[in-house]
Amino acid sequence: MPSTMSSIFFLGPQRLELRYVPIPDPGPGEVVVKIATALTCGTDLKGYLRGHRLFVPPMPFGHEFAGVISAVGKGVAGWHAGDAVTAANSAPCSACFYCRRGRQQLCEELDSRFNWGAFAEYIRVPAHIVAQNMHRVPAALSFAQAALIEPLACALHGVRDAGIQLGDTVAIIGAGAQGLMQVQLARASGAGQVIVIGRAHGRLERARRLGAHVTISTLDDDPIVRVRELTALMFSGLPGGTDVPFDATRLHYGEVTIKGCFHHTPRLVEQALGLLATGVIDAGALIDGQIGLAQVEDGLQRMARSEAIKLAVIP
Repeated sequence: MPSTMSSIFFLGPQRLELRYVPIPDPGPGEVVVKIATALTCGTDLKGYLRGHRLFVPPMPFGHEFAGVISAVGKGVAGWHAGDAVTAANSAPCSACFYCRRGRQQLCEELDSRFNWGAFAEYIRVPAHIVAQNMHRVPAALSFAQAALIEPLACALHGVRDAGIQLGDTVAIIGAGAQGLMQVQLARASGAGQVIVIGRAHGRLERARRLGAHVTISTLDDDPIVRVRELTALMFSGLPGGTDVPFDATRLHYGEVTIKGCFHHTPRLVEQALGLLATGVIDAGALIDGQIGLAQVEDGLQRMARSEAIKLAVIP
């Protein structure tokens, strides 16, 4: 087994570097995974373009992956070298104020419990993730499909908190990976009409293929007028620092609900894997080809130009 590996490092906005670093050894409770496939993600793109509060350079980059365990640390039970696995990029402490109240996605220790470095040949999975958020890859899934477990868990969180009921009308702003997963989850939750608002016509066409009933391009129509005509509930993420003014009278007399939704929980990660394994979510429809580690920066730029939803990174 070699002693070094290739790994992409984040050096700051729009600065990535391919480095050769030691292959990690597992500590107590940890495993090391030989990565078969990593996926590019909207969070990776945002961090690459503008920086991110959790991205402190220089640091290993990437966080969605699946692969095969190559080494197991002391005290690890139930996992062995050769097991095909996928894992989320964090796990809660299960002891803080929010965790004890069932809101593990808001864990007070979360910032220190993320795991980065999926754009590499190997990744060390910390003990807290091994214990709560690492799963075997079902035989029905490819590594690329299984690597979608973390972002799908986040999308599932949004659908759960939206409380979609049979026959509801749902409007989804954005036709990127999260939006396209939300389309499929909304349909699976019984939504009677799913509206997707975006810019790129190609992405909106993909939304239609995945089940959207109505698509609205902001290049062609006023989305506010169109959505008000159809009546809807909306799900969207916004850039950092965004301020959103609202009509207090409409909020009050219209009983409008504005609710934030962040990250995932171990239960949602487990549910996400089940949705992938049973085919409820078409993971393949979100992946637009393969690239190597040396092409990660180019791949992120393709995403920024709306030329790809996600790309499979093969070390």
